[in-house]
Amino acid sequence: MLTTFFVADIHLHPARTETTQHFCDFLAGAAKGSESLYILGDLFDAWVGDDDLSDPFNTRITAALKNLTDFGTKGFFLPGNRDFLIGEGFAAATGFTLLEDETVINVGGVSTLLLHGDTLCTNDHEYQAFRTQIRSTAWRQDFLSRPLAERKALIETLRQHSEQEKQSKPAALMDVSPIAVQEAFHRHAVTRLIHGHTHVGARYGTLGYDERWVLPEWHGDGCFWLAVP
Repeated sequence: MLTTFFVADIHLHPARTETTQHFCDFLAGAAKGSESLYILGDLFDAWVGDDDLSDPFNTRITAALKNLTDFGTKGFFLPGNRDFLIGEGFAAATGFTLLEDETVINVGGVSTLLLHGDTLCTNDHEYQAFRTQIRSTAWRQDFLSRPLAERKALIETLRQHSEQEKQSKPAALMDVSPIAVQEAFHRHAVTRLIHGHTHVGARYGTLGYDERWVLPEWHGDGCFWLAVP
């Protein structure tokens, strides 16, 4: 029986050599020949636009993903807060299908909601306001109109600010809101929800009754994924 894999928060970066190697090994090994691979955001630690596909590091990753889809595995990408600027250029280079945040699919006969997870962290009002700003069409158009070098510098500043924020904010504030989770279940009339973002892997509930899977962050000393036969 073929397997469907779900991963999130790999946070690929040239400096994270172990994580990058583990992920490439996963694509060439366990994932190869599977039914499908769903990447639920933050594949990259930062993405400044599809015109940066020629960067050697990005080329290495997109080539590994294309090898997977060429072999027959269906690839799907749902944007995260670090790589929401991934677009059709990336899709063409990898053979992956782009998904909207909050996509419902059928997995093993169970109606399943997929999302990155940051929209569930509604108690962090500052972050939600920032997210609304940078996801707007006006911000996106203005940002992508800037020179590549300028965009890279700006994204690096935002990335560093995000890391500092994580050190200063209470963990509970950055976690999902139970109310937001239940609203997501009810809004889409599903019994399973799969997301990442919070970096703490866990599984809540039982099959058929509000089952929630939280995908963990990948680390250099190991790989993490969930498989559904």
